[in-house]
Amino acid sequence: MSSLRPVLIAVLCASAFAAMPAGQAAQARRATFGSLSDGTRIDAVDLSSRAGVRVRIITLGARIQSLYAPDRTGRLADIVLGFAGPQQYFDDGNYFGATVGRFANRIGKGRFTLGGHTYQLSTNDHGNSLHGGDRGFDKRVWKIDSTHSGGDASVEMSYVSPDGEEGYPGTMRVTATYTLTDGGELRIDYRATTDKSTIVNLSGHSYFNLASGPGHFSTMRDLLQINASHYTPVNETLIPTGAIAPVAGTPFDFRKPTPIGLRIRDGNDPQIRYCHGYDMNFVLDGRPGTLRLAARVADPRSGRVLEVYTTAPGVQFYSGNFLSGTIVGKHDIVYRQGDAVVLEPQDFPDAPNHPNFPSATLTPGATYHNVIVYRFLVRK
Repeated sequence: MSSLRPVLIAVLCASAFAAMPAGQAAQARRATFGSLSDGTRIDAVDLSSRAGVRVRIITLGARIQSLYAPDRTGRLADIVLGFAGPQQYFDDGNYFGATVGRFANRIGKGRFTLGGHTYQLSTNDHGNSLHGGDRGFDKRVWKIDSTHSGGDASVEMSYVSPDGEEGYPGTMRVTATYTLTDGGELRIDYRATTDKSTIVNLSGHSYFNLASGPGHFSTMRDLLQINASHYTPVNETLIPTGAIAPVAGTPFDFRKPTPIGLRIRDGNDPQIRYCHGYDMNFVLDGRPGTLRLAARVADPRSGRVLEVYTTAPGVQFYSGNFLSGTIVGKHDIVYRQGDAVVLEPQDFPDAPNHPNFPSATLTPGATYHNVIVYRFLVRK
């Protein structure tokens, strides 16, 4: 019988990270990642644990640049898509590994009304605003506030978004804290405060591929489970209609582990046609605000399993539909359609324009907080 076990053994790796001395607790080390074409320096923080899981966070977009985890044989591989240099991240529009905001996902026509005033945001996706607009948080250089080594390794990065940036009201201070436990779990705490009523929706946009190498890179055979009985259907521009529909009897029923590619070509479903695959918000079961299992992805070939926990009300599942084969990423791998699983725990897309959706409003004196936990397991 196969079994899952937490990744609790130290594994040697020929990676960009220095090997940890035996018995040493989790470490956080600062490094330089490179510079943008205008000379702006981009820094990195490397988090490493005795479990063998290692992650690099860079200040451009407070993003995960690399994440190494062992397979069933103990072999480490980088399981997130991305680039080797900062300018590629800045020029690319796929949001690889980034913290996305001020409002993750889409806002229809880039408009919303708050306190009797209608705000117009910058639009960058079929007339809608996507992931914060033309220059969202993914294109901003964040500040490293602190690092910590010990039983856990962590880094806190911050960014101050001025009033009116990309059309959003209020000056907002945002922090992203990445914590790698010695057992190999990666936790992200997103927090935000504002001096004026505004909207906020922060999430991580990592593209996961649990394979051990380019020979079996497609994720279509990966088994996906999403703990959601409902989803929010969209129109042809991928804006929610406002309905909250059951997943039963649709290609969006992942309540049991299901191969991602099993129903992805179901042309009878207009949602699949609109999204060119999966690009859908799922309404998570359980009470928002409590940390609960949102999704699980298992790669039968490598034995790697990723579990995603969150306090958010929803999770966007995107199957890498627009990876066109024109992008050469890290390790000289060409990224093609279906080469990644993206799971973005967040508030519902276009929430400010749907009173029946959970509120995404943040007021002065309150603190927004979204927790995401990635747990890495191995199936023997």
